[in-house]
Amino acid sequence: MSTGKAASQAGHAYLNAYLESLQHRPEIAKFYQRDGIGTKCCLTAKNQDKLLQAYHAAKDAGIPCSLIIDEHHIMPPHFDGKPIITALGIGPARRDEVHAFTKRFSSCK
Repeated sequence: MSTGKAASQAGHAYLNAYLESLQHRPEIAKFYQRDGIGTKCCLTAKNQDKLLQAYHAAKDAGIPCSLIIDEHHIMPPHFDGKPIITALGIGPARRDEVHAFTKRFSSCK
C-alpha cells in the first residue's frame, strides 16, 4: 500500500485504540498524555497471522487495541474492494505489557 494509505490506516488504528483506552484504562490514557504528546511507534508484522496473534494477545491482556479493516476501496494491487486488514493499534500501554507480542515485529522503513 502507498505510504499515504499506510499513514492513514495507522492513524485510524492509533485513534481507535486511544479512544478505547479512555473508556477502559483512563489512568493509562492520562499518563500517556502527561507531557502532551505520548510516544508512538510503527512496526511491521511479517504477515497477517502475526498481526492477528498480536491483536488477540492484546485483547486477552486487557490492553486497548483496534484492528483496522479497510473495505470498499479500489487501489490495485492490494485493494480490490474486499475487506482487508491494514493496521493494528495497540495501547497506550507500558512497553513491558506489549513487548512479548510485538518483539518480533520490525521497524517500518
